Parts: sequence; structure tokens; C-alpha cells
Amino acid sequence: MKDNRRDFIRKSGCALSMMALATQARHFGLMSAMAQAPENSSAAPPSDYRALVCILLSGGNDGNNLIVPNHSDATISNYAAYSSARAAQGLAIAQNQLLPITVPRLSNLAYGLNPSLGNVSGGNAGIHPLWAQGRLAAVVNTGNLTRPLSKTTYQQNPSWRPYQLFSHSDQVQQQQSSRADSPNPIGWGGRIADRTNAANNPTGRVPMITSIGGTQLFTLGQSTTPLAINDASTPLNEVLVTYSTCCTDPFSAARTTALAELRTVDLDSELVRATSHIMDQAQSASTALSSFQEVTAVFPNTDLGQQLKQVARMIKKRTDLNVNRQVFFVELGGFDTHQNQTNAQAGQPALLSQLSQAMRAFYDEMGAQGIQDKVTQFTLSDFGRTMNPAGSGSGVGSDHAWGNHMLVLGGSVIGGNIYGSLRTDGSGNYLPTLTLGGPDDVDTSGGRGRWLPTTSVDQYAATLGRWFGLADADMPAIFPNLANFSSSNLGFMTP
Repeated sequence: MKDNRRDFIRKSGCALSMMALATQARHFGLMSAMAQAPENSSAAPPSDYRALVCILLSGGNDGNNLIVPNHSDATISNYAAYSSARAAQGLAIAQNQLLPITVPRLSNLAYGLNPSLGNVSGGNAGIHPLWAQGRLAAVVNTGNLTRPLSKTTYQQNPSWRPYQLFSHSDQVQQQQSSRADSPNPIGWGGRIADRTNAANNPTGRVPMITSIGGTQLFTLGQSTTPLAINDASTPLNEVLVTYSTCCTDPFSAARTTALAELRTVDLDSELVRATSHIMDQAQSASTALSSFQEVTAVFPNTDLGQQLKQVARMIKKRTDLNVNRQVFFVELGGFDTHQNQTNAQAGQPALLSQLSQAMRAFYDEMGAQGIQDKVTQFTLSDFGRTMNPAGSGSGVGSDHAWGNHMLVLGGSVIGGNIYGSLRTDGSGNYLPTLTLGGPDDVDTSGGRGRWLPTTSVDQYAATLGRWFGLADADMPAIFPNLANFSSSNLGFMTP
């Protein structure tokens, strides 16, 4: 009797360990992502490799100070219009500080990038030089939309506006779901993985999507769950140590032994079968990651720098992980700059400098790995910010707005230019007029410069997805509102 009781307790303890592992595995994306049966797995995987790296600038980056007109052409939004809206309160960037770029799609007029995107003296290189090299592009005046809008249709049809417009929590979710018409629990990165994982990674040892530092809506699909791992402060060969047999401490070793024994006890149990499969997959992945060569590029010791360094490490193991397609998600917060936006240590200049140096280090590392044209970085952000500042002086900031500018960087980017949708006024401009209260300003509280987007997140995402390998037939299911817009390909990626 005592032996039976002891056996029951021992097996119960194993079961509890199994349940704990299953719970942890679900958190880290192993339960559903590794245990799911792939769909359409009969398709032959491609021989090449491609990866998308989503960089979320959470809080709402001020695109008005990201790309600035630096010319005096009166027929198009110019520096004078920009300065008149922002200079008095101290939010305008001086012309002599802007990093010069030319924009062929705007008659080669002079524009400027934020000075924080340049090389840092005594530090890391920035992304500004990559504009002239044709590897950095901007998708301008983009935002959450369900259909094209004019100022008139915006005013007359409230139901056509994005759900809960100007709300952080809702707008950042819409950026990640590309569903501006209603809340949606599935991200467009996850939907892409749902459609492409089976054909591209039939024997992959990790999920198609990896999220650094947590799980966000962008990474969630109908059948896709991301692998969530720490940044580069955790060595790559330790990120899956919890789920593998490589644990050598007494507690982990005892747990692994108990779990292995339980796997032979009740093979009819769904929990045992599922967790057994997870352990096998985790062991396979852990073995693949057990040794790795460190990256070559020098990454800045910043939050984003260390996230992208870990992404670069994962990409370097792509062959051992048996993956041909991967999607990564990283995040940089702090862009909700209602005040102190110009603070060099904590405001937008510091954040953009961190972004620039991290993106450049990652781009250089992809070059060292010989796959610069196989990996594309791109930004998302909640929304743009008001052209008219909030406050003044050292505490100046900006408030929630709408249309915004995004950056795309990679060897397959047709860079050195801006992309988006032309304004319908015949001006030949892709950018807002920058006129407070003008035809692009939908603000109802005094004309503060809340720009109406001309390009939807759907169009932006579809262009990236098509490069990644999505078929045209997949687009309606992944981007249901895409058909409402005139173009599903903005043209900033090579085939």
C-alpha cells in the first residue's frame, strides 16, 4: 500500500511538473507553435532565405521631425511651412542641422532627415548614409485606414474612420493587426506566418515568428504563436534551456528525469502526448542553439541594440534551425512625447539615435553574413503627432495625431526615395501640405495639424509581405481592407 501511495505521489509530482512545463511552454510559444500540424506541407520549400524584422516605435513617433522639407519651392510643402508651425515653440529643427537627402520622386527637391539618424562621433554609424546608397527608404503619410478618405468624407462619415482614432491602445493594435475597422486578436505578422510557414519551414525547429522580450499582437496568428526569448544579455544557447535535457543543476535534472519517466506512463493522455512532442521539439531547437558563433558587427549596448543583436544571432543559426522564412519583432518605447520631446538624453533625439545605430549595426551584420538582400527591417508606430506643438521651450512636445512616416532598410529595398500615395490635389506630392487647418488637417480642436493619411498600413504591409513570398491570392485573407485601395504594391521592394 505504501509503495502504491509513494508511486502515486511520485507520478503526481511528475504530472505537476509536466503541467508546469506545458504552461511555461505555452507562454514561450512552444505549445501551439511547435505542436501544431502544418497545413499544406506538401509544398516544396524555397531554396532561398528571407526575413522581416518589425521594429515597433511605441508611443507614436513624431514623423514631422523625422523627414523635413529643406527647400523653398512654393508649389509644394517647404521648410517655411514647417518652420512657421513649429519654430516659435521650439520644436522645429534648424535647416543647417538637417541631414541632407534628395527625393527623386519629388523632382529631386532637398529634404532632410532628423540629425539623430547620422553617424555618431566616436560611436556607432547611423542609417543616414544608407539613403544615398539606395538601401534606406521612407513610406510617408501612412496610417490606419479602412478606405481612402478625403477631409470631406472624413467629416461626413464617422463610421469610415478607424476604430477609436487617436487612442494609443487601439491605434497601436491596428498598426499590428492592419484591421482599422474593429478590434482584432490576430496580427498581420501572424497571419503571414499562418499562410507561409508550412510551405517554407516544413522541418523548422523553431516557430516562424520570434519575438524579443515578450509577445505582441503583431506576432499572433490563427495557428501561429511566436517563440518569445530574451535579448542578447541572454546567450543564445540558453534561451531554451528550460525545455531541454541540457540542464545540469540538480533541480532541472530531476525534473527532466521525472518528465521523461512520465512520458512512458500514460501515452493515451493528450497532455502527455502534447508535452512529449514539445519536449522533443524544444530539445531539437536547444541542440541547434547549443553552440553558436558570435556576430561580427559591434552592436550598441542599448535596449534596441541588444534586441537586434539577438535577432542577428538567431538568423546566423538559420541553417541549423531548418528555416527558410522568419519574422522577428522588437520594440523601442518612449515615443509618447507630450513634453520634453527635444531632450537630448531622453526625448526623440535620443530615441532616434538609438534606433539609427541599432538598425545600422544590424544591417552591417547582415552584410557580414552575406544576406543583406535577404533581410528587411521596417518600422511601425501608433500614429503621428500634431504639427502644432504642445507647450514651449525645453518642455515642448506634441500630441496624438494620425498620418506618419515609416522607415524601411535592407539590401532589397529600392531606397534613396519616398513611397506612398500621391495626394489627389494634383500637386504631385506624397507628403501633407503642412498647413494648419488646411486640406490634410482633420483636427477639430483648432487646426493643430493632424494629417489625414494617404497610404494605409495594409498597402505598406502587403508590399513587405509580397517580397516575403505571399501570393496575390493570399492577400484578401491577410489584408481584408486592401481591396479598397488603388494599389497593393507601393514599389519599394525588389521582387
